[in-house]
Amino acid sequence: MFDSSFRLGYRECLDLLWKRLSERAPTRIQLLTGPRQVGKTTLLLEIAQRLGDAALYFAADGPEASLPGARERAWVRVAEKASRRRPSVFLIDEVHLLHDWAAHLKGEWDRIVRKKSPVHVVATGSSALRVGKGSRESLAGRFERLTLTHWSAASIGNVFGLGAADAANAVVRWGSYPGAWRLRGDRARWAAYVRDAIVEPAIGRDILALASVRRPALLRQVFGICVSSPAQVVSMQKLQGQLHDRGALETIAHYLGLLEEAYLIAAVPKYAASPRRMRSSPPKIIVLNNALMAASDPRGVPEPSADPARFGAWVENACLAFAWNTGQQVSYWREEPHEVDGITEGSWGRWAIEVKTGRYDAASLRGLLEFTRRHPKFTPLIVCEKVGLANADRIGVRAIEWREFLLSGPPTGRT
Repeated sequence: MFDSSFRLGYRECLDLLWKRLSERAPTRIQLLTGPRQVGKTTLLLEIAQRLGDAALYFAADGPEASLPGARERAWVRVAEKASRRRPSVFLIDEVHLLHDWAAHLKGEWDRIVRKKSPVHVVATGSSALRVGKGSRESLAGRFERLTLTHWSAASIGNVFGLGAADAANAVVRWGSYPGAWRLRGDRARWAAYVRDAIVEPAIGRDILALASVRRPALLRQVFGICVSSPAQVVSMQKLQGQLHDRGALETIAHYLGLLEEAYLIAAVPKYAASPRRMRSSPPKIIVLNNALMAASDPRGVPEPSADPARFGAWVENACLAFAWNTGQQVSYWREEPHEVDGITEGSWGRWAIEVKTGRYDAASLRGLLEFTRRHPKFTPLIVCEKVGLANADRIGVRAIEWREFLLSGPPTGRT
């Protein structure tokens, strides 16, 4: 699993990059990864617009990049800008598509450092797998990595002019890919966009390009089962039993890791004091953007009145995905007959979270209360409908409406 220290929203990522670009150059290469279709290119273009003639934008997936000597000529132009003794910024979009990109970038960067040229470099990649592998092998000590993560309900609401409740509801039902947002009125067109612009490039191009994927049909089947099992604890043996192309348990676990590094699925572990016990327990499947479920489920988007169980699972998935996407360490807890939906640790504090979209009573919270009795450093929290807040108050447990949770996370205060 890759480092989650700098998973950021669009505005936070832009502000941090801008701050780093204001430092005296050269510093370190800024490597920006993240899911497809969340705004990495838009972010680079916004930086280029702010900087004007001081910036050079180079799209590695553009037609000009395939011409002989294209990137070499781009570096020459960057050097010419820097020769004026003013800082220049080289913005490379989808860097992993360039042949031998990491070794080439290392050579150019080392030349910049030797000459003390006032050059900043920002490079993006939709494939954390390729960018991560290349950076570890060739760029050690030369880069800082940021992740532009899936959009939150608050970001969707701000950009598309939705009220808070409408934004949270929409993120549960349709996910939060900004490029797909305006297509929601035509479900077939919207679903095709998600499959063709997000899922297929992530699996068919980013993951399958790696030598570590020897059974692509099995990888696709693992993904398909995961998006149909949101917020469910699934043992490797059970997962293997559902596959048409069965593989070794180690291969399936490896493919789950690849899907996580492609920002599609997170297989979160069971909470345990011992890391060894965490690794040996079955994972809980979290789909990192509800759009992936909505685009693939033949039953369509669930309605709380007609399909309350499936709707509740989608709300729980959205809440835990939001925690994961904001960089929290997410797990679950189960000690028969007790269970807790989500355990989070990180910048939010330490929370034990139970998601309840239907009616509940004190008996249904025994797992939550038992966990926090054994682990008092965690604060119990019920994420529920608005009508359930009074019930939580009577029981004596903190609660927050799930729409509010999706907008801002847990309530502030003691954690």
